[in-house]
Amino acid sequence: MADPNQTKRVPTRGPMLETPRRNAILKKLNARPTVRGSAIALAVLMLFVLIAPYFAPQNPYDLMALNIMDGRLAPGAESMEGGRYWLGTDSQGRDMLSAILYGLRISLLVGLSAVLLSTLIGSFLGLLAAFKGGWIDTAIMRLVDFILGFPTILVALVLLAVMGRGVDKVVIALVVVQWAHYARIMRGRALQERRKEYIEAAQNLGFPAWRIMLFHLMPNCLSPVMVFATIQIATAIVLEATLSFLGVGVPVTEPSLGLLIASGFEYLLSGDYWISMFPGIALLLLILSINIIGDRMRASLDPR
Repeated sequence: MADPNQTKRVPTRGPMLETPRRNAILKKLNARPTVRGSAIALAVLMLFVLIAPYFAPQNPYDLMALNIMDGRLAPGAESMEGGRYWLGTDSQGRDMLSAILYGLRISLLVGLSAVLLSTLIGSFLGLLAAFKGGWIDTAIMRLVDFILGFPTILVALVLLAVMGRGVDKVVIALVVVQWAHYARIMRGRALQERRKEYIEAAQNLGFPAWRIMLFHLMPNCLSPVMVFATIQIATAIVLEATLSFLGVGVPVTEPSLGLLIASGFEYLLSGDYWISMFPGIALLLLILSINIIGDRMRASLDPR
């Protein structure tokens, strides 16, 4: 028989994702051939990004390595020095295979950096709005409504027109237009968790507000945010490619996939399709693989 004088422990943390459920989610992710194929394609692209300095035949950023006489060579053509350009060259004599490998690095760097910073800023403000309430909640959510009320691409264009071109400038512009989405998602989930017993127990035990927010409330609100962040990586890469295609994104000295597509756009009618087509295929594979994995994660974590 239980001792009535024994102190009953009050749980101060919410129900984390159990191991059986986590294993079931991973099994669902591996069940679809399209998900497996997307995961393999993404892993291969990430591998090429990591080994680009060692695998690429040419450094496309080194002007001394470029030869204008090799400009606009077709795929498989030989260079003036006896080498071979398997994906052809652009108008400056840049090897397209090398440019795509390095362009993938820039696109992924911008996408991952923008999503990481947006997630941190938006999640913190969403948690703060849900936990504190009152005028803090009202001020944050009115700011979120104000940002979401404008077209994303328009705000990014205006910001880059003011700040100028550059990888860091593009990341800042994407963070400004994307953090509000994370704040709204985190606030909605945190409001549901805010009224549960483990939060009240932590408050009754005298835990400080920052500890309750970071170690009790936030871990139980991350699932929808992380799924949304996975999908937003692809969105950030597309936005960067669009901005670079319009000429306000990354500079010419650090070409991303969007800038490579833009550089070959004027040569499409003359038959030099490879300058835009191969970077476009690489961008398509990257976006498609990330979206398929993110959409499958969303479906697997959906309680319905």
